[in-house]
Amino acid sequence: MITLDSPVQAVLGDNKKAERIVNGLKLRTVGDLLHHFPRRYLDTAKLTSVAELQEGRMLTVLGEIVATKVVPYGDRRTGRTAFRVETVLQTDGPRLSMTFFSKRKHTAEWNERRLAPGTRGVFIGKAGTFNNRWQLTHPQMVLFGDGNDEGTPEDAAMTIEALTDVFPIYPLTAGVLSWDLQRAIRFAREVVTGIEDPLPDHLKQAYQILDLREAFDQIHQPASFDEVEAAQRRFRFAEAVTLQLVLGRRRRAVQAQGAQARTGGMGDLLARFDATLPFTLTRGQREVGEEIERDLARPHPMNRLLQGEVGSGKTLVALRAMLKVVDSGGQAALLAPTEVLAQQHYRSISAMLAAVNGGSLAAGGLLGGGTTVELLTGSMTKAQRTEPLSRIAIGEAGIVIGTHALLQDQVIFDDLGLVVVDEQHRFGVEQRAALTDKAGTPPHVLVMTATPIPRTVAMTVFGDLEVSTLSELPGGRAPIQTNLVPLADRPQWIDRVWERVREEVATGHQAYVVAPRISGDDAEQGEIDAVDLDEDGNPIKDPPRPLAAVTELAAELSAGPLLGLRVAALHGKLPPEEKDRTMRAFGAGEIDVLVSTTVIEVGVDVANATAMVIVDAERFGVSQLHQLRGRVGRGGHPGLCLLVSHAPYDTPARARLEAVASTTDGFALSQVDLELRREGDVLGANQSGGRSSLRNLRVLRDEETIVEARAAAAELLDEDVDLHHAPRLAAAVRAIENSIQAEYMEKS
Repeated sequence: MITLDSPVQAVLGDNKKAERIVNGLKLRTVGDLLHHFPRRYLDTAKLTSVAELQEGRMLTVLGEIVATKVVPYGDRRTGRTAFRVETVLQTDGPRLSMTFFSKRKHTAEWNERRLAPGTRGVFIGKAGTFNNRWQLTHPQMVLFGDGNDEGTPEDAAMTIEALTDVFPIYPLTAGVLSWDLQRAIRFAREVVTGIEDPLPDHLKQAYQILDLREAFDQIHQPASFDEVEAAQRRFRFAEAVTLQLVLGRRRRAVQAQGAQARTGGMGDLLARFDATLPFTLTRGQREVGEEIERDLARPHPMNRLLQGEVGSGKTLVALRAMLKVVDSGGQAALLAPTEVLAQQHYRSISAMLAAVNGGSLAAGGLLGGGTTVELLTGSMTKAQRTEPLSRIAIGEAGIVIGTHALLQDQVIFDDLGLVVVDEQHRFGVEQRAALTDKAGTPPHVLVMTATPIPRTVAMTVFGDLEVSTLSELPGGRAPIQTNLVPLADRPQWIDRVWERVREEVATGHQAYVVAPRISGDDAEQGEIDAVDLDEDGNPIKDPPRPLAAVTELAAELSAGPLLGLRVAALHGKLPPEEKDRTMRAFGAGEIDVLVSTTVIEVGVDVANATAMVIVDAERFGVSQLHQLRGRVGRGGHPGLCLLVSHAPYDTPARARLEAVASTTDGFALSQVDLELRREGDVLGANQSGGRSSLRNLRVLRDEETIVEARAAAAELLDEDVDLHHAPRLAAAVRAIENSIQAEYMEKS
């Protein structure tokens, strides 16, 4: 008996084709094969007649390769020999030429074999002319077989006769044709037995969802595009329900835990701090602060996400929450991803709290309520750490700010009541757990992100957290003008970029210059280049080009266009004391231009900095660019951000940059970001593109489905949180909870 759990060889047999499918597509079971869905469908009812060709017309034609040859040629750009494969396609009208370029000989030879005379298929591309011959430019194709593989020309003829009006096109691997998969999957559907649907019948009826076997049939062999849509809805809904059950169970488990309520007790530190503020809290800050205070006062752990625009005052909201916990006799820890950010948080929080005592607050300095603020980073020596560790252990340190150093075993808290995690996506679940485990009872948790999150992402990725949003900017924030500098079109504009920097410095202001590398190809720790995708979700490879690096760029600018200005470099691999000294000097106005990596992306606040130049801006994602430019315009002076890019016109990278230049609304940009790069790995750490680990669901496209699934999951959990009434669905939920993806969901 063949079931979904049977090895895929049970339906593929034991041959080269089966081996390619198993190894190339990572399909281990029959269930994996049936869940390998078409990436798109070809409407063969709309095949183009090529009797009358028109320049630039999009063609979808049925044809046969009648000639193929490999032609070597000299690549002028590299000086090396490259290859092109020239083919001739016979259609129901004129013949069309097609050309495929390859840098390597073995790739050209593989194309030559793949497109051998006699090969038939459907070919898609634009009609054009070259040397007075019609050609199909940038062709895509679905091949039905050839005489050089296990198939025969007769097989190929049969496949063309079997061409349906809605023809599935599958994700492929080398040596496997779409038709190979279609035949294998059709046979699997015929012989597989015991398909058990994890979705309960009443759920499918309530939400009008197809049965699993029917959905398999319609996704792989649809009679119409309506059947495709119905099948896709079924698989998307099932995935969304399973994820929402995982998140809902986690949310309920947190609610069931006991925690110490932090009501403020008899302390007055928060009240005295509020009285010293030289400004009025925004309405959003007040409302979110009240939400957090209500959470802290309950006898179960707060588990809240605080998202907000760059400069919306998230740190102030978090500080007020920390002071509430200190007033309750507890301690608060703020976990930052980098030393630069941890030091910046320490300086800014110390400065904000200094007024409470009417004086400055140095490391270890006492607050009015007998509490200290401590900084703990990995670069501190053992001697430097001794006294802070002691004050943390005895409870004298009410607020502790640090990097991963806070997670080490020797860091012991007296009464850890609140954990604040800044830039949550940079920490793994095991790191957050290591800090929360230091509390005697489960602590309250507040995670912050400066990356605005669309509603569907919040529901899909952060569904186990309550979400608070700060969208209102405090008064005094000046507008930021963002301009794209397209060097691919206007290379001479780079001179004007550095002139603008000199002009800003001449008025008494300062500037940032951001580069994607430290030196050579050495990237900043944790930095991931933006990845653009083609229409099938595959990464687009940029042409090789040396990227701007901080150390080289700082030297070039100092000796060239910024000669005479005070230029300094900053990156994550500098000694900690040098990083701190550089940031302090920049904050004090002793540096005119700071050339840096993205270590200044979040938390850095220098009011006099009014200009930012981002070099090789196409290497950064939309949200990262938005966060970077948020470092300027913070002191009431208008900000300027120049996006310097080599991205050609009409590319996804150029579209990203144009989107950033068009608006400063971070929430609008978060939607644009997802539309341009898909959702990336929304269950994991990869937030800059690439294939999503969601198999069927897309968080923007499927908003309605996600909303329905969340409601359905809530109904199921209200009935029974352990899902005894839906055992197969419970098994699917446990599989995710026990898998590495469960950790990734929290890591996101």
